[in-house]
Amino acid sequence: MKIPLSPPSERDVVGKIPPERLARIMESYSPLAEGEYLHWDQLRHREPPGDLTPEEWWFAIKMARLGQSRRLPLLDKSSKPLLLATPEPVQIHLHHIDRDAAGEILAPGEINTPEQRNRYLLHSLIEEAITSSQLEGAATTRKVAESMLREQRKPRDRSEQMIFNNYQAMETIRGMKDEPITPERILKLHWILTEDTLDDPADAGRLRLSDDVHVADHRDGTILHQPPTYSELPERLDRLCTFANAGENATPFVHPALRAILLHFMIGYDHPFVDGNGRTARALFYWSMARSGYWLMEFLSISHFLRAAPAQYVRAYLHTETDSCDTTYFILHQLETIRKAIAALHDYLARTAEEQRSTERLLATSPKLRNKINHRQVALLAHALKHPGEVYRIDSHQRTHGTAYQTARSDLLGLVELGLLISDRGGRALLFIAPGDLQDKIVNIAG
Repeated sequence: MKIPLSPPSERDVVGKIPPERLARIMESYSPLAEGEYLHWDQLRHREPPGDLTPEEWWFAIKMARLGQSRRLPLLDKSSKPLLLATPEPVQIHLHHIDRDAAGEILAPGEINTPEQRNRYLLHSLIEEAITSSQLEGAATTRKVAESMLREQRKPRDRSEQMIFNNYQAMETIRGMKDEPITPERILKLHWILTEDTLDDPADAGRLRLSDDVHVADHRDGTILHQPPTYSELPERLDRLCTFANAGENATPFVHPALRAILLHFMIGYDHPFVDGNGRTARALFYWSMARSGYWLMEFLSISHFLRAAPAQYVRAYLHTETDSCDTTYFILHQLETIRKAIAALHDYLARTAEEQRSTERLLATSPKLRNKINHRQVALLAHALKHPGEVYRIDSHQRTHGTAYQTARSDLLGLVELGLLISDRGGRALLFIAPGDLQDKIVNIAG
């Protein structure tokens, strides 16, 4: 990846502008260019308005941004405060996130019972565990990884171990969302995330001990970011925890969603660990959002969208670093990602609800089935109709629906008795297989 071109120096630009022209330039420009918060590397390719040069246009925009920016109690490598602006696009994103992630779900398939909540939450935790690990190099199929997590099978290789660790970390975060974060808890979280995955096992749960760690483009080895020196890391981590735990009376006030995103940014920027920095950063983001009451975030996977466009994720960091550590670039990228994840969850809920209703309508045509199938079995059959040949296990069905083992066993054996699943043995485990002609079997029972 090519490092974005740094903006021209404001001092150099203003020194070339006559005073009367400078006043005219400054009086009519906002932090946005054509409605977007563009970096110089993007802006220089656009046609400037009026008779402005690209450099004059950038200067006017930059001055408007600095007028709106606040200094954060977080520092760059030169010990200068990071900057944060909240132009209209940021405020619009925050409005939607406040409404959609901290309020009620009104979409079809509302999460309104403990069992439904467990089912959707497990789906989300698995999705985040897999995609967050794949972002950092885990190489395994989603189906294999999901099967491992649902069955609680022991990981077979490093990639599976990364995913298993990430899942454990996400569950840990759920238990600590009401607690303040400390350096010790961050180290513990890192240990959970990286256990049995590092070249030196001693690096799990400890800050790096040298400056030979950097961020590079895996394709050509180009160094994209050199983090702060390792000797500053304890102090920087203390500062980050103070910022993370600050309440609404802190100065400056930082919106809770922005605070969570800034935690994500700083772990990536400081790179305090030999490996696992991205996973730790995203885990802390989830902790901070949950602590601030954004309960819906438990059901979302931001890593799914970051993995779909990794270059944009990296570029958001680079735009910030190459423009006076203006974090607004990274903030906007992450706000857009959160909103995509929220929209995806609503689509998933609507789709799942319709699949379940469709299965219920199919089952309702049979008097023999109508009173013999419970909602857990309906959900399984809805899945099995879409995935012929899928293998189900008692323990995975138990975890999916948050029910007792014996209840899960009865659900699956009941479907075998009705001829809707096929039972088999996989070693000592009892397996249940979705037949390829499941819909025909349901119709035949109805007939």
